[in-house]
This record gives sequence, C-alpha cells and structure tokens, in this order.
Amino acid sequence: MAGSPTAGAAPRIGVLALQGDFREHIASLTALGAEVVPLRRPEEIASLHGVVIPGGESSVMDKLSRAFGVAEPLSAAIREGLPTYGTCAGMIMLSDRITNAIGGQQTLGILDTTVRRNAFGSQNDSFETDIPMPDLGDAPVHAVFIRAPVVEEHGDGVHVLGALSDGQVVAVQQGNVIASAFHPEVAGEDRFHRRFLDLVRNA
Repeated sequence: MAGSPTAGAAPRIGVLALQGDFREHIASLTALGAEVVPLRRPEEIASLHGVVIPGGESSVMDKLSRAFGVAEPLSAAIREGLPTYGTCAGMIMLSDRITNAIGGQQTLGILDTTVRRNAFGSQNDSFETDIPMPDLGDAPVHAVFIRAPVVEEHGDGVHVLGALSDGQVVAVQQGNVIASAFHPEVAGEDRFHRRFLDLVRNA
C-alpha cells in the first residue's frame, strides 16, 4: 500500500478491472482529478492510494480475483488501511457474510455485514429512487439499483449512510471502507466518489 498521496499530488486509484462496470468508475474518478489505473495483478496493489471494486457479477468477480491472485493481497491491504469503495457486487465482495450466494462463493471478508445477493430480483426488477443521506449533503442521492444486494445485518462498528424508505440498508461505511448497493457512477452522482477520495487524502 502506497499510503496517502503527497500534498498537491493526484491520488493513484486502482479500479478492479476483472469484470463489471469498471470503466464507469475510472471515468468518474478521473473527472475528480485522480490518477486512475485498472487493477488486474497483485503486484499493482502496492502502488495504490485507494481501490474501487465495481458492480458486476459477484460470483464471477470472486472466481477471477482468486484465479488472478488478487483476492488475498487485496484483502490484506484493505485490512491494513487501504481506502476502498465497493458498489453493488463490490459491496458483496467486501462483506463478511452472504445470503443467497452460489455454491463456493467467497468474499474478501472485510465489512462486518451480512448482505443478500440479488435482493430485489432479476435485471428486470432494476429501479431508481432518491434516498436521503445526510452524511453526503442536503440533497438526496439518486440511486440506481441493478440486481442489487441489501445489507440484512451489520455490526456496531458499521455506520449506515443510507437506507430505503422501508428501512433496508443500502449504503454503509466501516472505517476505511465505503460500500453501496447501488451505482452512483451510472447516475452521474459523484458524492460517494468524493467521500472515498477524502478518505484517501486523509489516510
């Protein structure tokens, strides 16, 4: 892990680019002034100031991250303090526990959360909604849910950033890790990426 960037320097962010919508995250972070690189090999982790795990298919991402040898060193770096943001499948990858997982599916085991995979149904059940999130400002967050998970349980150390009107938790933070069940990068919502970059600069 590279630590925090030097004053005035652009933070170097790796976006896990094995599968999923990593290109959208690269574009969002680049627009905010970060130096962004695709992360595909374990040796690339040491040069990063932060990492993003994108949406996609969590079971495929899990298999590929282990096949490429990225999962174990990435988990270790996050545990050591590497600022991390995960969306949708990224939230599942970061969670310690999954319900509705496929056989043999593993995670990085970081967040003290239990998430339900595909909590809202299939691709046809995708939806958008506005969610109040006072930690991110007065205006609600426009959230796009695509085969999204939901946080069913969380430990005392997990701070809830956002929940649906029925109380289902869809955005959390635990120390150096932020996770959302939805896709800010699809909606053009940059406040999660800004919060993540603040974590990077303050690391």
